[in-house]
Amino acid sequence: MSREFDILSSQKSNVIENFLTTNPIFVCTISYTETSQVPGITFAGANPDLIKYTSPADAEFLFHGRCFSITGVPATPDGIPTPALLTRTALLLGKIPCLVVNSGSKIAPKVPYVSFGINYGKNIQHEAALQLFEIHQAYDYGKVLGKQLSKSNDLVVLGESIPGGTTTALGVLTGFGIDANYKISSSMPTNPHDLKIRVVKEALKKCNMSDLKDPFKIVSLLGDPMIPAVAGIGTGVIQSGSRVMLAGGTQMAAVLALMTSLKVPLDKICVGTTSYVTNDENSDLDFLVRSISSDVPILSVNPGLDKSTKNGLLMYNKGVVKEGVGSGGALLTLLLKLNGSLDKDIFLGKLEDEYEKNIENIVV
Repeated sequence: MSREFDILSSQKSNVIENFLTTNPIFVCTISYTETSQVPGITFAGANPDLIKYTSPADAEFLFHGRCFSITGVPATPDGIPTPALLTRTALLLGKIPCLVVNSGSKIAPKVPYVSFGINYGKNIQHEAALQLFEIHQAYDYGKVLGKQLSKSNDLVVLGESIPGGTTTALGVLTGFGIDANYKISSSMPTNPHDLKIRVVKEALKKCNMSDLKDPFKIVSLLGDPMIPAVAGIGTGVIQSGSRVMLAGGTQMAAVLALMTSLKVPLDKICVGTTSYVTNDENSDLDFLVRSISSDVPILSVNPGLDKSTKNGLLMYNKGVVKEGVGSGGALLTLLLKLNGSLDKDIFLGKLEDEYEKNIENIVV
């Protein structure tokens, strides 16, 4: 019996039809924030020394199924592999091209990439994330790239990899006046909400009220290098008449908040994620998006990992990791390209093949 995926939408209109695609491209923006070094803030990386390698290693894994910047693959401390595994599998099945953007990664990936030429983000607890001109540069470079991508792709799917990014997303959303406390997701099974809120409160102490009237200053003080880059790419794509999927969880609400504050039209944009995010009782993506716009749909898909024979994949279904590296959006894009006609068993079989080849059998 066929076990096809269900694409769930937060709106009842013909949202899915509006985002069907024939020639999509997946763009992964890699970044780094020193906020990730706050103890207990992130699960990314097997130990704190490896956190800065997570994003470049994710990028390398997307292309090669292996990493060059580290031995092994990016994983949680207990060995659950990067969601780049899901992303890679979806891109391979759909023959979907991938582009990596380096917007403030501390370590450059050992794959071809587009560089936005800015520094990595600082710990917002202690200082501004980035200088104001760097936020403008990331956004402006993003717009240029987005306009070029729209010339050849009818759907541009924007994923990210930045450890600690949910905390800086909380900072940006708070700066925009959105009540995001206890609504931001986490890669951990137990979401460290109170720690994230405390970090953001410390960051806000350095801000003047006038700072919070300028969208770019908000990101400069409270954010990270990923947010302006992805917002810029999305803006360029939309301004050129193509469509955008923000592929990720609650971090993409911060991107959306920046775009909205800059009066970017939102009629050709959606958020794409996994059901592990939308069903998470410890976060609320729908509330965050609705606080920004009532018109932006959220598309969600269950990757079906509850049927896996691999313990590392089963843990996703138990609330660990949940999303990342645009994994939900990549799977949704595969389904949108195939008009929904993909059996879950086919995806899971290919995913487990990739798991065996690139996770279980890797030579360390």
